[in-house]
Amino acid sequence: NGQFTFNLYQNFPNPFNPSTKIKFSIPERDKVSLKIYNSLGQEILTLINAQELIPGLYEYKFNASNLPSGVYIYEIRTNKYVQSKKMILIK
Repeated sequence: NGQFTFNLYQNFPNPFNPSTKIKFSIPERDKVSLKIYNSLGQEILTLINAQELIPGLYEYKFNASNLPSGVYIYEIRTNKYVQSKKMILIK
């Protein structure tokens, strides 16, 4: 369709407390995982677990009210694309 590309957008707001929105787009049907890691690289939350999605723009809310302040990494992974970005939780 050419309308969408693989893209992981910077979360908004950032820094955040306690929740933020994570947006991404995919250009084709694919299995998608979206995970949150702490600054040590340990997985702390899976927002999407290898779910088959159709082309489009997606937005997920991440609530970190039970987590300590710090830097977190969010990562999208498909069969053809991997991208990660940093976000900052300030309480």
